[in-house]
Amino acid sequence: MKHFPAGIAVTALFASMLLFPKAVFHGASEGLLLWFQIIFPTLFPFLVVTSLLMTTGGLRFIAGLFGNPLRHFLGVSHPGSFAVIAGFLCGYPMGAKVTADLLKKELITRNEARYLLSFCNNTSPIFIINFIVWKTFGQEELLFPTLAVLILTPLLFSFLFRRFYLHGENFFPEPDQKTLFTRSSFRFADLDTCLMDSFEAIVKVGGYIIVFSVLLSLLDMLPVSQNLFLLTAPSLEMTNGILLLKKNLQDPLICYPAVIGLTSFGGFCSAAQTRCMLDGTGLKIGPYIIEKLAAALAASLMAFLCLLFLIH
Repeated sequence: MKHFPAGIAVTALFASMLLFPKAVFHGASEGLLLWFQIIFPTLFPFLVVTSLLMTTGGLRFIAGLFGNPLRHFLGVSHPGSFAVIAGFLCGYPMGAKVTADLLKKELITRNEARYLLSFCNNTSPIFIINFIVWKTFGQEELLFPTLAVLILTPLLFSFLFRRFYLHGENFFPEPDQKTLFTRSSFRFADLDTCLMDSFEAIVKVGGYIIVFSVLLSLLDMLPVSQNLFLLTAPSLEMTNGILLLKKNLQDPLICYPAVIGLTSFGGFCSAAQTRCMLDGTGLKIGPYIIEKLAAALAASLMAFLCLLFLIH
């Protein structure tokens, strides 16, 4: 009986797909194009290179460069600094992917993995600049406040979240030196392994994007009010959700904070992608979603205040 509600939901989805095949085709096409034209060329190279860094020992050099500053600023271990860098620079779901890989290799503790997951799985600056500032709003004066809000909000929340995971300590423990991979030579077998792992990850990401794009397209067919649609639909998939908000919300004081809040959260599609990256780690997706929603609310409020300041 515990699976009964899920069975009803999937049956309803199947029936909707049969009733609205055009919407399914449109949603799947849009999701596939988004994955092929934007996500794949943007994310796949980072998946391969980050895997190579951990396989060939490049992580040791990254940790040597950034470990001490980030350890004193964020309390992370030296290997954990790599997850921070990847999570803030490479976009969803790289922060979760690197965190999961570090945990599986026993380079960070489970508590540090939970802490890293709470704040370092974010939208990439390239997406923020190109898609949000230039394409969606077309206002260069929004560049600095948008980057500042979306980068500073998770960093500020990290000071709150660490209190729950550090348990009174100042820093997370460093790994046993025996677990650190020290080989720096390159073998083509390593590249083959990293390529296959990266292909698996990027195909999963694409699958989730297509599924959520279909759900968004089907939701658009339902006879619901515009307000209810705008409250639910954009949260499914971030990219299409941003375009929906910009199209339907004319007041900048409502639209801009809504877009920033959605970008900070990442949408449920990004949450699903994050969940698939955590397979085999035992990490739960529930706390991650709650922490991201809290940060999204704060980012939306900060965006509203920034826009008020710019207008006046």
